[in-house]
Amino acid sequence: MIADAAVLSYDGFEPDEEGLREALTSTGNGYFCTRGAAEWQDMGGVHYPGTYAHGGYNRETTVMGGRPVLNEDLVNLPNWLVLKLRIEGDDAIALDNVELLDYRHDYDIRYALLSRTLRFRDRAGRETSLTSRRFVSMAHHHQGAIEWTITPQNWSGCVEVVTAIDGRISNRGVARYEALEGRHLDPVSPRTFGPEVIALKVETRQSNLYVAQAARTLVFSGDEPVEATRRLFQTEDYIQQIVAVDVREGEPVRVEKQVAFYTSRDRAISEPLVSAGESAARYPGFSESLERHQRAWAELWRASDMQLPGDDRVQLLIRLHISHVLQVCSRYTADRDAGVPARGLNGEAYRGHVFWDEIYVLPFLNYRLPDVTRALLMYRFRRLGQARTAAREAGYRGAMFPWQSGSDGKEETQVVHLNPLSGVWEPDLSHNQRHVNAAIFYNVWRYYEVTEDLDFLREYGAEMMLEIARFWASIATFNAERGRYEIQGVMGPDEFHEKYPGADESGLRNNAYTNVMVAWIAETAVKVLGILPESRREALADRLGLTADEIKTWDEMSRKMFVPFHEDGIISQFEGYEKLVELDWDAYRAKYGKIQRLDRILRAEGDDPDRYKLAKQADTVMLFYLFSEDEVSRLLRQLGYDCGPDTARKNIEYYDARTSHGSTLSFITHAAVLASVDPASSWERFMVALESDVGDVQGGTTKEGIHLGVMAGTLDLIQRSYVGRDIRDGVLVFNPRLADRLDGLSFPMQFRGTPLTVTLKAGALTVAVAPEGFLRPIRVAVRDDVRELRAGDQHTFALTGAGEE
Repeated sequence: MIADAAVLSYDGFEPDEEGLREALTSTGNGYFCTRGAAEWQDMGGVHYPGTYAHGGYNRETTVMGGRPVLNEDLVNLPNWLVLKLRIEGDDAIALDNVELLDYRHDYDIRYALLSRTLRFRDRAGRETSLTSRRFVSMAHHHQGAIEWTITPQNWSGCVEVVTAIDGRISNRGVARYEALEGRHLDPVSPRTFGPEVIALKVETRQSNLYVAQAARTLVFSGDEPVEATRRLFQTEDYIQQIVAVDVREGEPVRVEKQVAFYTSRDRAISEPLVSAGESAARYPGFSESLERHQRAWAELWRASDMQLPGDDRVQLLIRLHISHVLQVCSRYTADRDAGVPARGLNGEAYRGHVFWDEIYVLPFLNYRLPDVTRALLMYRFRRLGQARTAAREAGYRGAMFPWQSGSDGKEETQVVHLNPLSGVWEPDLSHNQRHVNAAIFYNVWRYYEVTEDLDFLREYGAEMMLEIARFWASIATFNAERGRYEIQGVMGPDEFHEKYPGADESGLRNNAYTNVMVAWIAETAVKVLGILPESRREALADRLGLTADEIKTWDEMSRKMFVPFHEDGIISQFEGYEKLVELDWDAYRAKYGKIQRLDRILRAEGDDPDRYKLAKQADTVMLFYLFSEDEVSRLLRQLGYDCGPDTARKNIEYYDARTSHGSTLSFITHAAVLASVDPASSWERFMVALESDVGDVQGGTTKEGIHLGVMAGTLDLIQRSYVGRDIRDGVLVFNPRLADRLDGLSFPMQFRGTPLTVTLKAGALTVAVAPEGFLRPIRVAVRDDVRELRAGDQHTFALTGAGEE
């Protein structure tokens, strides 16, 4: 449990920053999440209340230029926050109709507890203080709670608190999507449950998901209930109570609003509206609910915290990132059909879709909450049938997972996207990023390596992996002249290069990252077959129609994939990359300042990013992120390519100079690979990634939703690259770098069911195994010093040469 304070604080109200603050101070529990909007403010240009739930998607069609465009969105659900304050019958208090005397917005990272404290003078000269606290419960996943404390400073009289549930909601959180249909909810019914509970039920318009919320609002003086008069108002999509009480100067009154959130996909319910109403009526008071919530968070922190006592800023942001990861991916997530939305459950960017970002998220969870990783991988397995259909319709075999996934696993990548610099809707070819299939395969294998969950591999994982290997074998063609397998018509992670300059046909030839990954996949797929029990292997092969010839082809592909190289030994990002034009980076920096999105800049100028040697984010360099330098060298040599001791350094430096980092994920990747090449530069990139969301380095994107991959990636970067965590032949290996920067670092992790704590301090790394439980012996190493540890064992490894270079 965190012993010291960890609070993100904002003094003063800044309208231009409110959207960012709302995203960063969201409160969630892995089931639903609500942005940190002020309860008393309506949706508008400054404030954007939003509540989102895993799997809460809906499809709508927009007619653009006479062409119907279908999009699926993560739906902004009814606003349960609504609390408004009226004094002596005047208009409801809002930040633009009072004089703010004091204002503070705090976010207690330990408990995802949001609070605002303000003191204001209204138009009648009355001074009032208001403190708001709220959380989404980690103890009861259907519960949210708000507490207001109202204190009249220089007046006495009557106050009215308007408490409501508002279903008049649409998706309007991303300016680029304003031309697209944002209405996703149809009203079903408002209802009351006795005098204190109001409730509302809505339905998504296409996906027919029922969502119900219920709220119980009570008023207290101290701990004693205060009698209040109540007036009800309702329409088909909105319900409110006006709760009126008398207050006296200097005497605080508390308002508690307990909310229950249910959907028709919840288990062990008959109907969501009744379940919500009954739950809201029986929830305990705010203080007891908060205490239960804090205890649940304490348990999560024991499994997930990272302590770095030497740097307060880094410590704060690490814990902020842990907190947000756990609010999207908690044990409640494990009970749902949930993927990893790239922008969390904090906003509407990317329409809430699932991309490949889980390759940055799952490594942190693998070692802490492996049951959550397992559930997130099951999201992919449940959509295996759709992936098979997509492959078959494209003329391939096996399973072809979509670049953007939502409710059912169909390709959700939009046909067009808006360039905000030019205002032009441009074709979107990013569905050609077939490397998402490699990422899914990689994630399944890494989960198995960490957990040895043979049951998952046997029942689910192996089938996905074999079908993905089969897809790559069918999309690859054998070039007899080269004596190698090639892959055409795809995009790499770069995203700036969608096709060759002037070409009508989309896609590229022989993306190096994709081809090397496919060689590894082909090799690993054969290994997976060897791991399976014989009966399961035979049954699976029979059901899939897997033949000996296919397995032979995989073996050949692991040794004969084509990888393009420059003449100077640099791995070409794709075939023909070396013929592209060098960009004048200094000139563009001087002209535009921020050039992360060079694709938009070049197209707005009438130019084409496909012409240049540039990258939005790590592409070829991803190989050195996902695999150790030794493993990349082994793979390349197995493919018949020369690989010297400076191959990694040369390629990292070459592409680092040609990458704009238009995605903040790129800072994670480059920080990781630079750890062994240029430690000082690595730390600089790490700090940019760590500050990227809280500082909104991309200029307005974080308010549309946090970047979950970056947040989780900073955490994995510490364990993967700075502590040097790896698994080799069943041994958990550490190879610390930047030890001077990380002195005092300590964190818990699990390895194959065994909890342990890793501490880096005073030139030594200590591994301590938990003293009790059903634990297996594990083998741990620092570099080549291997030790077997059992329950209660601890070993300290002396480090040499692990500091900054």
